[in-house]
Amino acid sequence: MTRRDSTSDEGEDCDSSSRTIMKEWWLHVGLICVPLVAVYLHVPAPQLSPALQNWRATGDYFTFRDSSVYYRESFGARGSSDVVILLHGFPTSSLDWYKIWEHLNQRFSRVIALDFLGFGFSDKPRPHRYSIFEQASIVEALVSHLGLAEHKINILSHDYGDTVALELLYRSDHNRTGHLLIKSLCLSNGGIFPETHHPRFLQKVLKDSGVLGPVLTRLMNYYLFARGIGEVFGPFTQPTDTEFWDMWTVIRFQDGNLVMDSILQYINQRLKHRERWVGALTSTLVPVHMIYGPLDPVNPHPQFIRHYQKLVQRSTISVLDEHISHYPQLEDPTGFTNAYFNFINSF
Repeated sequence: MTRRDSTSDEGEDCDSSSRTIMKEWWLHVGLICVPLVAVYLHVPAPQLSPALQNWRATGDYFTFRDSSVYYRESFGARGSSDVVILLHGFPTSSLDWYKIWEHLNQRFSRVIALDFLGFGFSDKPRPHRYSIFEQASIVEALVSHLGLAEHKINILSHDYGDTVALELLYRSDHNRTGHLLIKSLCLSNGGIFPETHHPRFLQKVLKDSGVLGPVLTRLMNYYLFARGIGEVFGPFTQPTDTEFWDMWTVIRFQDGNLVMDSILQYINQRLKHRERWVGALTSTLVPVHMIYGPLDPVNPHPQFIRHYQKLVQRSTISVLDEHISHYPQLEDPTGFTNAYFNFINSF
């Protein structure tokens, strides 16, 4: 029988204890360093490009509950009384519509877009409880500000804007506020059904980050952003380097990256208020259309569109080419515009 040396056992115990101490030491170092690195990476926001300067200069601001909200408006087709309001997605801004703006101007008498609170050139208060309900109230306030409270409005929305549009639809159909009358609604690639919505990894981390949110948002940088946003564009329809940089610059404007975790609570709000918003969509008599990029990893094909067809039976649908993904108005502006005009001209 072989007898184990007690000295060897003591040595192994010492090694194990040393490893444990080292692990704890590195953990403490990590806990100290992460906030310091986060502060270090909080570099000044990039300067606006000439294109962004021009976009901002051609817009205006109005005040909503002490916050300044950016909007852009143009007057287009003569002889038409149709007005369209454009509601952008997360995490971008009204700039999402720049490729189709002039096309819309040829069809509508007024084309209007805004940056939601916390987005784009609008104020980005913090701490603040961002909500879909508040964003809908901001749209209503803008409509009133522009003297369109009694005018029937066409709504064209994307992603985050889809859910804001559904809250507006609920209010309009139930005569809750009277500030916005909806003539038509066109949605595009929004996660309107929690059961078919697949948020990106970074979105899930940020929305559930709790007290780590302020640290994680400061760690956000251009390279992480470009990689993440690039994943929701098709491989043949990727933004240019300039477009990526402009998107990031607008997010960084007034430290918008620092409110992303707060804004992302909209994902939880969609789940909590599903019956209200999906119910409004399935019961409305307002003409509704869906324009869909089928390569979308956030609302994947065919699950999303089959679910939509099953639940929203009054709606018409346009499915774009198979290589178009989550941002169809930027990836295929011609196909997107044609689909939208076919819908608008059908009633």
